[in-house]
Amino acid sequence: MYTIVGLGNPGKEYEQTRHNTGFLILEGVRKSWEFPEWKEEKKLRALVSTENHDGQKVTLLFPQTFMNKSGLSLKPIITNLKKAEKLAIIHDDLDLPLGTIKIAFDRGSAGHRGVESIMRTIKTKAFLRLRVGVSGTNAKGEVKKPKGEKAVNDFILKNFSSKEDHEFNKLIRRADEILTTWVTEGRGKATETANRK
Repeated sequence: MYTIVGLGNPGKEYEQTRHNTGFLILEGVRKSWEFPEWKEEKKLRALVSTENHDGQKVTLLFPQTFMNKSGLSLKPIITNLKKAEKLAIIHDDLDLPLGTIKIAFDRGSAGHRGVESIMRTIKTKAFLRLRVGVSGTNAKGEVKKPKGEKAVNDFILKNFSSKEDHEFNKLIRRADEILTTWVTEGRGKATETANRK
């Protein structure tokens, strides 16, 4: 069984914010894969949708805790290293420009509180991560990140503009392709897919 988690905060006020990028991408993948509507799983403190995708059983999961407690939803199901190998997390990343998805495996959280919570709870970093860029760029195409804790918080809790929303359809298609490759052909092939221009 594969588990794919989209990170975000529950509640209407956070729905379309940059910090909910993980869930927004996951919701797009759920629709693309024609998985069932979300069901609340109280034991996991999460919304869950489970179905077969290309012959593999996959659970999509959106924690209903706040971001910094995301690990609580995975504690009952990711109970060993073998299960962690079949875990993928989708989350926003300030170090990457909007429109970019990079794969990480067995690496630190880079200060992302949701990722930190998961690593602390399941006691490993050895799981797949889809780092989805949310930052703007300057005239040279370099990432333009907000500076200071308040500026960062203000930025990630802002809604995407309508122009930026357009990028999301491309990102969902890309995430769909990467995750389908991961489920059917493994991490190496999924990384190749993600690295392709």
